[in-house]
Amino acid sequence: MREDRKCPVWIWYPGDFEIYHGMLQNFQREERGYGWPAYWKMDDWRKNVRFFRTYELEKPTEFQVTGQGVGYVSVNGKKYPLGQRIPCEAGTCAVEIFIGNMTGLPCVYVEGEVIRSDRQWMADDFTEAHPVGVSSLYTEKGKNPNKIYYEQTRHLPVSERAVNGGVLFDFGRMINGTLNLTFQNPRRTVTVAYGESDQEALDLDWCYYKQENVGPYTLLRRRAFRYIYLPECEPGEISCEGVHTYIPIETRAEFYCDNARLEKIWHVAAESYELCSGLFFIDGIKRDRWIWSGDAYQSYFVNPYLFFDEEIDKRTILALRGNEKIVQHINTIVDYSMLWLISIEKEYWITGDREFVEMIYPKMEGMMQLLESQRNETGFLLGRPQDWIFVDWADIDKDGAVCAEQILLLKCYETMAFCGDLIGKEVSGYRETFARLKAAVLRYFWKEEKGAFIDCYESGRNHVSRHANIFAILFDLVTEKQKEQILEHVLLNPEVPQITTPYFKFFELDVWGKTGHLDRLMDSIQEYWGSMVDAGAVTFWEEFDPKRKAEEQYSMYSDPYGKSLCHAWGASPIYLLGRYFLGVRPLTPGYETFEAEPRTEFFHELDCVVPVKDGEVRILYKHEKLSVTASREGGFRGDGTPLIKVK
Repeated sequence: MREDRKCPVWIWYPGDFEIYHGMLQNFQREERGYGWPAYWKMDDWRKNVRFFRTYELEKPTEFQVTGQGVGYVSVNGKKYPLGQRIPCEAGTCAVEIFIGNMTGLPCVYVEGEVIRSDRQWMADDFTEAHPVGVSSLYTEKGKNPNKIYYEQTRHLPVSERAVNGGVLFDFGRMINGTLNLTFQNPRRTVTVAYGESDQEALDLDWCYYKQENVGPYTLLRRRAFRYIYLPECEPGEISCEGVHTYIPIETRAEFYCDNARLEKIWHVAAESYELCSGLFFIDGIKRDRWIWSGDAYQSYFVNPYLFFDEEIDKRTILALRGNEKIVQHINTIVDYSMLWLISIEKEYWITGDREFVEMIYPKMEGMMQLLESQRNETGFLLGRPQDWIFVDWADIDKDGAVCAEQILLLKCYETMAFCGDLIGKEVSGYRETFARLKAAVLRYFWKEEKGAFIDCYESGRNHVSRHANIFAILFDLVTEKQKEQILEHVLLNPEVPQITTPYFKFFELDVWGKTGHLDRLMDSIQEYWGSMVDAGAVTFWEEFDPKRKAEEQYSMYSDPYGKSLCHAWGASPIYLLGRYFLGVRPLTPGYETFEAEPRTEFFHELDCVVPVKDGEVRILYKHEKLSVTASREGGFRGDGTPLIKVK
């Protein structure tokens, strides 16, 4: 967050803003007339907080405190009410603000010429003190951090047609917001049916969102839709306007190339991602609207290639984790807990924010303690009865310790050591445990005759799936020889069951990029996402199978419209194209140095912008001439030569 030191900001106990709003987000799911709160344990925010800071004043001054809650201000032990101008004499001035809020987030806004709320304040709940939490979204006194302030764009339908005795409106795009209806007859009421597809909107029995007895003054809640159907209505009788609401996050990337289909894929991916990005990364705008750690993990990869917005990553990470003590895995899924922990190291590589690592490290330690409590005598991580060992919707042998989970656990130990080193913690125990666990994984799960890791050794089936082998390559946990064996015997072997979910396909495609199989990666992008574009998708779906009949395309989870047609992980081409075909990546944390190595053999023309921290890279390629420029120094081409210096 860039801040003007002369301007105050709202402050709160660090992480509580995210916990509070994360809980509200996870209560937003609505299905066929009833609310569906998330089914996992959610931590509570603190109700009683003390903010404090000591100033050495050169001259008298005054300040005023606005708070959300009840409380008072203490200056050198003298108490004052909130909202009052408070005088301070020159010299030492110890300011304390006590505030409690039983129904919302306790937070304060301190304004004065010298004494003002900023990152330098501390907060505690009468135990351990930490630097306060802040956000660039809440820098104005009139913006209450307990509320979300959306910006709006208004959209009229692109078509209106009579269908089955009613009217079907198509907005031509996904809208996440509200609906305005204008009635010719003010006494008229109507049923409103919503749909991501026209088929869903027309199905009055099974559409996810439907509201009956809607009149001119009925309030309609925020929902996601492309189509609106009004049964028993004539064209022109009721007009319709969609009000799309969003939290503004600047899109800093551009992608134009000579391949119109690929260009369209990028722009549809960007639209999908923007819709699923608000205070947090959510999975999709219609069905769950929840914060899932596995979905968010993939969103962290896309973010630096489209937004490079550091705050949404951190808000999502903090909301998922909750308070320091943890008794249940994130979203109840063991592998999602580990992906959460691994994401901290990635976040540091992108942002270079050591303070964030220092703030969240105790929560990382709490997560590791939970994971370690579930290890057996061999050192392998097992699930408890209340846990979900997910990995993927696939035929994975889970009859015992699962290899994919152990690979993730190995990466967790590496992450703890890396982050601990960064902030001066003792990490030798993590490194020693990593070495022992790696030896055990190789002993029990690696089968030389198969050239692969098996899913589970206890069952005796020696079943090979792609998942553990993909993780092993992505996290650099195998030798070059083993990597080649995995590629030959698993990933390039048609007899090993294919990845069928877009969720895990992301990891497989990342492997193709990492191992230099760019032809295969490009073909996959064109085939999978291109098929959706060809089918007229305006956003990318949770899953797509071109072999399925049109009337069956929208079903998932045993629900005829259970599939999300605007899903965050559908945006992964932005990362895959930016990382592997435009070739932009950090070489050191926070993009202090970075690389730009465009793979021009895949294009005839390029005109692209890729954001980097505090700047951007511009890539132009035409008539076999390549130009790579950066708005700040620190960049290198693939051959190690510096980019053009910035004057």
